[in-house]
Amino acid sequence: MPELLTRRRLDQPRLPRRMTIDIDPEAFGRFSERIARFLGTGTFLFWQTVIVIVWIAVNLTAAALAWDPYPFILLNLAFSTQAAYAAPLILLAQNRQDDRDRVSLEEDRMRAERTKADTEFLARELAAVRLAVGEGVTRDYLRGELDRLRADLVRAGVLDDERRRPNEREQ
Repeated sequence: MPELLTRRRLDQPRLPRRMTIDIDPEAFGRFSERIARFLGTGTFLFWQTVIVIVWIAVNLTAAALAWDPYPFILLNLAFSTQAAYAAPLILLAQNRQDDRDRVSLEEDRMRAERTKADTEFLARELAAVRLAVGEGVTRDYLRGELDRLRADLVRAGVLDDERRRPNEREQ
């Protein structure tokens, strides 16, 4: 019976037998974004230019310190190495930004759909209110009816003119 407890289950994957390094993808992504952000600054370009000028000056003037003579092959190798590491880090940072933009776009789309639904609901409610009010007396309708009544009273002689109240001459 103890043999059965120590045996591995066939429905679960085996643990790897080799040593693996556990890297947090979020931490590495944040690190790559920081580097990519720094590579695009004027500070980086300034210090890189200073280093290149010093490198070339030392290698051209100080014969005893010339570790990289005129074709500057070591400097070229350093630039190639920098580019080889910078390009993937920049691409990783761009991919992370694309993921954030995609999430933001989806949230904006859902918000726009909710806003559209709310607007359509309010439009239907407003139409229902207009139909309900349309059956009642409006201010313009009442004003028009009063104007017609006033004109009828002036013609009948009950009112002298439209600005005065009932015949003031009779009082």
